[in-house]
Amino acid sequence: MSDGTALSPGALMLKRVDGTFSKFEEFLNLVAALVILGVMLVGVAQVLGRKLFSFPVPGYVDVIEMVMTIFAFISIAYCQKLGGHVRMEIILGRLKGRMLYGLEIFGTLVAMSAVIVLMYYAYGHFIRAYEIGDSTIDIQLAIWPSKLLVPCAFLVLLVRLFLNLLGFIRLFMNPNAEEIAVPRMESVDEQAQHEIDAGLAGEQEKVDLLNRDSEVRS
Repeated sequence: MSDGTALSPGALMLKRVDGTFSKFEEFLNLVAALVILGVMLVGVAQVLGRKLFSFPVPGYVDVIEMVMTIFAFISIAYCQKLGGHVRMEIILGRLKGRMLYGLEIFGTLVAMSAVIVLMYYAYGHFIRAYEIGDSTIDIQLAIWPSKLLVPCAFLVLLVRLFLNLLGFIRLFMNPNAEEIAVPRMESVDEQAQHEIDAGLAGEQEKVDLLNRDSEVRS
């Protein structure tokens, strides 16, 4: 079933849409990561410039205030796809089959409702900032672009939640079907095992690096 040959036309379409949208989410996540790297570099320049040359980066606080929305919001849909958000699984972790997927459908609908409310008020904040020409205090940067990014990020999350909803409805109708467009749900034991494997891989890399250094010195 992993090659898609045994999937229904609807499932195939859902899988293709999910794959295409996942690439967009990965792109947004990459942008957020690059912005974080840029913020770190600007922070280093700010500290060195202030301490060594008594010349800090002009408008440093204003710039950070503007770009903060980028790495704080545009990756939330990607995190949802990976199931990386905090989940209360004391009960869900013990359920299987239609009972589990039924509760996941309910939870996804609640999340979608909350995101719609947040989108509405976030868009209102953007309109207000645009109409009054709100700007930062120091170098007078317009604030509305960063406020517009917030409802846009919520819109991306809403699309991801809608895909999750379709995936859970499909699993509710057929619990034995292949999981498509749903978050990766791992048990506590699986999460612990992945952390152990990652730690062991890191230790092995350190050992290999030390061995290479020893060979070079010899």
